[in-house]
Amino acid sequence: MIQKILIVLSFVCSCQAIAQEVCLLGVGGNDDNTIIEVFQLTEDQIDHMRNLGAELRYRNELLKNEAEVLLKKHSQSSPEDLLSMSIEYRTLVDSMKSNIRLIDKRLLLLFNDQQYNLYIQLCNTATLSPIFANRQINEK
Repeated sequence: MIQKILIVLSFVCSCQAIAQEVCLLGVGGNDDNTIIEVFQLTEDQIDHMRNLGAELRYRNELLKNEAEVLLKKHSQSSPEDLLSMSIEYRTLVDSMKSNIRLIDKRLLLLFNDQQYNLYIQLCNTATLSPIFANRQINEK
């Protein structure tokens, strides 16, 4: 039955439109120290980043728990039910990805011009699509 779930989930994932990937920082992941070093964050920015990382972990833990409940609920389901479940599961995964993008954008709003320009340059070098952050509204 687990094989059926994996087949349906891989089918749904493979049906996604291929587009240029978003250039994510990965706040709250294993690369926080790299972000601090590369962008030379100030102490205030580091504190904000750590708070954002904690918020992301909390948000995505809730979604992860929902996904686990969904998988357990449908462990012995028919292929039709599995297809329906895969759509619900995909929605949860998409919500997790949206959370990651949201948190990264909130950190980008704290960047100064030099830090943000470096981010844009690194994204372009990696041929990834940068997250637009209108930082002017946060300037004093």
